Amino acid sequence: MNVADLVGNTLARLGAGHVFGVVGSGNFDVTNALRRHGVPFTAARHEGGAAVMADAYARMSDRLGVLTVHQGCGLTNALTGIGEAAKSRTPLLVLAADTAPASVLSNFAVDQDALARAVGAVPERVHSSASAVTDTVRAFRTAVHERRAVVLNLPLDVQAAPAPRDAPATVAPPPSPAPVRPAAESVASLVELLRTAERPVFVAGRGARGAGPQIAALAAHAGALLATSAVAAGLFEGEEFALGISGGFASPLAAELITDADLVVGWGCALNMWTTRHGRLIAPGTRVVQVDVESAALGAHRPLDLGVLGDAAATARDALAVLRAIRSEPATKLRTPEVGARIAARARWNDVPFEDLAGRASSTEERVDPRSLTIELDRILPRERVVSVDSGNFMGYPSAYLSVPDEYGFCFTQAFQSVGLGLGTAIGASYARPERLPVLGTGDGGFLMAISELETAVRLRIALVVVVYNDAAYGAEVHHFAPRVPGSEDAPDLGTVIFPDTDFAALARGYGARGVTVRRVEDLAAVTEWLEGDRTAPLVVDAKVASDGGSWWLMEAFGH
Repeated sequence: MNVADLVGNTLARLGAGHVFGVVGSGNFDVTNALRRHGVPFTAARHEGGAAVMADAYARMSDRLGVLTVHQGCGLTNALTGIGEAAKSRTPLLVLAADTAPASVLSNFAVDQDALARAVGAVPERVHSSASAVTDTVRAFRTAVHERRAVVLNLPLDVQAAPAPRDAPATVAPPPSPAPVRPAAESVASLVELLRTAERPVFVAGRGARGAGPQIAALAAHAGALLATSAVAAGLFEGEEFALGISGGFASPLAAELITDADLVVGWGCALNMWTTRHGRLIAPGTRVVQVDVESAALGAHRPLDLGVLGDAAATARDALAVLRAIRSEPATKLRTPEVGARIAARARWNDVPFEDLAGRASSTEERVDPRSLTIELDRILPRERVVSVDSGNFMGYPSAYLSVPDEYGFCFTQAFQSVGLGLGTAIGASYARPERLPVLGTGDGGFLMAISELETAVRLRIALVVVVYNDAAYGAEVHHFAPRVPGSEDAPDLGTVIFPDTDFAALARGYGARGVTVRRVEDLAAVTEWLEGDRTAPLVVDAKVASDGGSWWLMEAFGH
C-alpha cells in the first residue's frame, strides 16, 4: 500500500459519499483507491462539470461530495465549481494531485494553496507518509463539520511513498459537534418579539434545511407566515401558511405579505439583497431577527434588532417551549381563514393570471411563452422530482413555476452566479436522489457551455429532462442593456450577446439523447411520450421561447 491508497482507504472509512472527476496521471492511483474501497466514482468530461456534480451531490444528499483532479490544469479547470461550493458553504473535498516540491520547472507547477484561497476554499495538504491519515482526517473534518470546500493537495512524491507499517487498519469518523444551543436570554428576547408582533413572517434559508418541522411548529404557535430563500425552496411544502420563495422569485402576494410584516425572522438565512429584493421586502420600522450558528453571519447584510447565535432547530424548539409556557393556545395573527384562502389562491406563480406572449411574438416563427411552457411542465412531470437551475434571464421560470416535494427537490447553484453550471448540477443531484426524476432548467448559453456533460448523462443512462429556454442570446445582458426607449439613437450594440438559433434537439440526438423541439405548449406531448417510455436516455427539450422583455426577477435584481 502506498500513500495514495492509504488516502483513498481512509476517506472510504470516514464515509465519503461519491467521487466525481476527470482522471489524469496525477490522480489515477488515489481515484482507483477510492473505487477499490467502495466509494462510487463518476467520470465527467470536464473538471468544471465534475466539481459542480460533487457540489450538487453534497447539497442534495447531506453526504460528503468528493472531487478528484489532476495537478495544475486539472485544478484550474475546476475552480469555478469549487468557488461556487465555497461560497455556498457546501461540504466538498477536492483531492488535487500536486507537483513534487522539487519539480520547480514542471509545466503543471502552480501555487495550488493560493488558488484554493482565491476562491474561498480551505487549502490542506498530505505532508508525508507518516502524517497521511491525520492530514486526511483533518481535511474531512473541516469539510463536514465546518461546511467548507477543502482542497487536499497530494504531492506526487508523497502519493508514491510506501504507507507506514503502523497505519491504522480502521479510521472512525470524527464525532460531530453538538448543535449550538442559544442563550436563554436570546430565546427570551426572541419570544418577546414574537409575542408582541402582529404580523410575523419567518424566512428560512439553507442553514435551516434540517429544522423545517421545528420552525413550522413555532410559526404555528406564534401566528407567523412561512417563506424560504431560493436555496431552501420546498422546505415548507404542504404547509397551509407557506408563501414560497422570498426575494426576486416571490409572487406578488408573497411579496405583499412579507413587506407588510412587522417582524421578520431569518432562520439560517443571510437576508441578503436577493432574499429581500435589495431590502425592499423589509419595510421601514419592521423589526428583524436573525438566527445562525456563526456570529459572523449575524447582521452581515443588514442591521438587526436581535441576533441569536444558535442552531435553527434548537432555537425554534426552545422558543416554542417558552412561548407555550406563556400562552398555551396558538396565536392567530396572520393565520386567519381569509389569509389562508388568499395564499391557496394566489401564492403560487402558477395561479397568477398573465397575457400569453406567444400571440404577439415578433418572430415569424412560433415561440412559446416561458410561463405557459413551465406551467404545463409542472403539470405533466412527476411530482417526485429534483429540479436544478442554471443561471440566466430564464431562471425564474423553473424556480418559481416548477414545484418540488421538499427541500431536497431543488438544487440552486447560484452563489457565484456563473452561467454553465446547470448540467453538472442536475447530474450530481440525480446521484443524490436516484428515486426522483432529475429536471434541469437552462438557457441556450449555459447549456452550450456545459454540453460535453450531456455525453456523461447519456453514457450513464441518466433519465434526465433538460429544458433549454432557447432565446438565441444571453438574455440577461440583452434585456439589461436594451435601450429604455426603443429605437433611441444611443441604443447599445447587442451583437456580442445575440447568436443564430441553435437546434438543440439535433445536438441532443448527436450525443445519443432524445431531442424534441417545442414551439407550442401542445408540442410537450413528446415529453409525456418520453415519460411513458423506458427513459434509457436523457430528453432535451429545445424550447423556442418568446422574449419576455426582461423577466420580473431580472428587473428586481438590477433594481429597475
